[in-house]
Amino acid sequence: MSKGSAKKTVRCAIYTRKSTEEGLEQEYNTLDAQRDAGEAYIESQRHEGWTCITTRYDDGGFTGANMERPGLRRLINDIEAGKIDCVVVYKVDRLSRSLMDFAKIMETFDRQNVAFVSVTQAFNTASSMGRLILNVLLSFAQFEREMISERTRDKIAAARRKGKWSGGMPVLGYNVVDRKLVVDETEAERVREIFEMYRQRKSLLDVAREINGRGWRTKRWQTKKGAERGGRRFNKSSLYQLLTNVTYIGKIRYKDETHDGEHPGIVDGDLFTAVQRQLENNGKSGGRGVRNKHNALLRGLVRCGACDCAMSHSFSKKGTRLYRYYVCQHAQKNGWANCPSPSIPAGEIEAFIVDQISRIGSDPTVVDTTVEEIRQQRERGIKRLTSEKAGLNHDIRMDFAELGRLAGEDPDDGRLADVHERIRVAEARMKEIDAELGTLRDAVVDDAQVLESLTQFDGVWAALPPRDQARIVELLIERIIYDGRSGDLSITYRPTGVRSLADEFTSEAEEAA
Repeated sequence: MSKGSAKKTVRCAIYTRKSTEEGLEQEYNTLDAQRDAGEAYIESQRHEGWTCITTRYDDGGFTGANMERPGLRRLINDIEAGKIDCVVVYKVDRLSRSLMDFAKIMETFDRQNVAFVSVTQAFNTASSMGRLILNVLLSFAQFEREMISERTRDKIAAARRKGKWSGGMPVLGYNVVDRKLVVDETEAERVREIFEMYRQRKSLLDVAREINGRGWRTKRWQTKKGAERGGRRFNKSSLYQLLTNVTYIGKIRYKDETHDGEHPGIVDGDLFTAVQRQLENNGKSGGRGVRNKHNALLRGLVRCGACDCAMSHSFSKKGTRLYRYYVCQHAQKNGWANCPSPSIPAGEIEAFIVDQISRIGSDPTVVDTTVEEIRQQRERGIKRLTSEKAGLNHDIRMDFAELGRLAGEDPDDGRLADVHERIRVAEARMKEIDAELGTLRDAVVDDAQVLESLTQFDGVWAALPPRDQARIVELLIERIIYDGRSGDLSITYRPTGVRSLADEFTSEAEEAA
């Protein structure tokens, strides 16, 4: 062959891709198979001057739905640098599954006079027919991708409706074992205490400060690639997500639907409902419902028995005098004629409730019940603190293991400082727990102590500021129902309310002494 008739060298690059990492650890995987097919095709075109360049452009574990792929970026950079004359792929959808993205890639190819060849579909873009076939095949590739996405979404929806766990971020209180949620007893105890803490304190910020101070963190877990996720401090947002998660009552949520789950619940249904009601009243901030501008002693506790709705605190002024009322919300919204007794003077009902509370100490049955409740709560406290201590020990072991993994990295890395801080906070909380356990184990409660603290009601109550009086009432009483048809008033005490009252008055009396 004469020198003038020599074929021009066509520098060919092979691009390979696989959507998932499954199987890539094998000695010979699908990327190798795609490259072998490309090399064989290039070898068959050697008479046309084709030669395979040695640089590899592989994307293992990257979707073809977008262009965020390192191998593809290197390929395009080398094309724009004039290092490539032809791109060879096993199938069209290896390069892209998006018609729009493929059009952008082809614009780059055309601008640099680079041909495109699909081995198994036997065409190249050097001819108009090849371009037509390419666009048709790519349209079907995009259609296939969209169908796969729809089938995946339908599969997840069907699984959720059957109550199955269908993946996603694990939640505190559960571990994922064989694609099922399994209760983690240590974490579950923390979750229950967080719910109870919010029911009592009614403030997201207050609860977040408390549990962060104890060294409690969000769920910690590892991805399939071994990366650490979670383990962060709680804030209002993450705490709100935890408190509103129906997973904790044994349910699964899919969009706006809620279904019974296969996993067991770890939070009592009544407690969960009470927390949702409180969150709704307070708003996500957890603070608006705590404020009490006019010192309404029974704010949020009184309900209208006739209309079965809440009675809100209201007031009116006449000259310099302020008149306070508890008003039926149904009557406010629909007219006072719709309720037999739309309002009740705040002073009268508050005085009656305080009088009823002051009589608690004179009832022997109430005293006996309170003593037993204190003893049971002491045992529950010991169990809770022991469980929390075990959980912190587990967290500390995990943190030290993470320190070992990070030991070879930059010592100024923020992750090292974060792990050291987590260990410091957890160890400080462990010391607090040991002190609390010692106090609980040494505590002895008898009828005389409870009776003494309750009989101090009048003296202690009068010395309390209005805000603390409202807090005491809220600790003790769950709801008050006023029936205007008969004038009856019923009080529902909290199960641990009398015990809380005794504790408060004992504490106040000790401070006064």
